[in-house]
Amino acid sequence: MEFAEGKILAEAKDGVGRITFNQPEKRNAMSVAMWAGLEQALDAFEKDAAVRCVVLTGAGDKAFVSGADISQFDRLRSDADAQREYSKQTAGGRQRLAAFPKPVIAEIRGFCMGGGLGIAMSCDIRLAAEGSQFGIPAARLGIAYGFDMVRNLVALVGPAHAHMILMTGERFPAAEAERMGLVNRVVPADALAAEVAALTRTIAANAPLSLYANKRTVQAVMADRAERDIAALNAAMAACFDSQDYQEGRRAFMEKRRPAFQGR
Repeated sequence: MEFAEGKILAEAKDGVGRITFNQPEKRNAMSVAMWAGLEQALDAFEKDAAVRCVVLTGAGDKAFVSGADISQFDRLRSDADAQREYSKQTAGGRQRLAAFPKPVIAEIRGFCMGGGLGIAMSCDIRLAAEGSQFGIPAARLGIAYGFDMVRNLVALVGPAHAHMILMTGERFPAAEAERMGLVNRVVPADALAAEVAALTRTIAANAPLSLYANKRTVQAVMADRAERDIAALNAAMAACFDSQDYQEGRRAFMEKRRPAFQGR
């Protein structure tokens, strides 16, 4: 599948959906159209019951996403009013990624900067290749990032590291990102694809209802107390215990075989 005139590519295979940011000539910088395309791709994968998890990655080996497409700034983000309109235009993609119910993994090569880092932080797991570079250059552009992105950053690295990243605007290497807790794991560049494939095989083989319930609960833990729907969390947990998959999981354990989960 192609969205945003081919700037967002999506394919599904063996239970794994894969979305590629496909603007390598601009280091996969995100345009407004690409945000809409991301929303459409995620919608398609949520509706596809065969897709158990999703991988986000960038085309080529130069960048995951290098940030927002700065060539659109003069036209779309020239002042505060324009920025508010830009935020409205891109909100669908951002909110869709943040609320996506299935596991999402960021496969990071090269530059992961600014809004690109925001996308990676909205994923559940981040694997990075050695040689990747990270940063939020907002202070060097004279702009500020919104509450949700900064909250994600603080949740991952803590306030001290968040201040360092935001106040310096500097790039830092993958090893530093791993040390701070920004990425889960750093692997040699030529091993990244295999590492992600192994991870997605593991996740795709697990019970979909459990994945959904556990992801939702982690999100609730990190949310403000007023935003937590405890009744919905309890209902998701009860659905797991009442599911055919729970019965299958118990049988498979006793029979010493791999379970065949169906998501019901």
